Amino acid sequence: MKNWKYILLSVILFPLVGMVSSCSEEDSSEDEFANWEERNSATTDQWAANSSLRKIRVFTQDDTTAGRNCDYIYVEVLEAGEGTESPLYTDTVRMAYRGRLIPTTNYANGFVFDETYVGDFSWHTAGVATMAISGTKSSLVSGFATAMMNMHRGDRWRVYIPYQLGYNTSSSGSVTAYSNLIFDIALLDYWSAGDPHPAFRARLR
Repeated sequence: MKNWKYILLSVILFPLVGMVSSCSEEDSSEDEFANWEERNSATTDQWAANSSLRKIRVFTQDDTTAGRNCDYIYVEVLEAGEGTESPLYTDTVRMAYRGRLIPTTNYANGFVFDETYVGDFSWHTAGVATMAISGTKSSLVSGFATAMMNMHRGDRWRVYIPYQLGYNTSSSGSVTAYSNLIFDIALLDYWSAGDPHPAFRARLR
């Protein structure tokens, strides 16, 4: 008789275990972006305090006075290119990139929301995009445009962009409002308006 009692108890408790597990998964999903604005603001402060990152004021602001932490992008140089010239605001750029959010519970390295290549980056095989930095056809947020106007051909940077220099308080596609953006960017080439488009070069050096 005791065995029957244990069997009956397990039959009763087994569905409850499933319900608890299901609720835990739902809670985890709901918490993915909990306190999202505060978490992203705190991350920006961490970037600003990291002395190993290069700090660049957004191009729309005067660089002669100190700004808030969210007025800058923060840059880690992964590869240094050649030359001293950078694209102008009116130029068109050819680049490879991967964009992601800050790390969360389900995405330890940050959710990837857009990319031109998969896997590890390679100058030989990475897909590329051609975009105008400015103009009605440009989709570049101010933080990304700032990075472009400070890079040289052959540079590959990891760029940390506060949400205020990204999509700010709005959502865009799979990017939630108040999202800091982290981009790995490789600048292959650029040219000015009216110039002939240079032939594509898979590798600069």
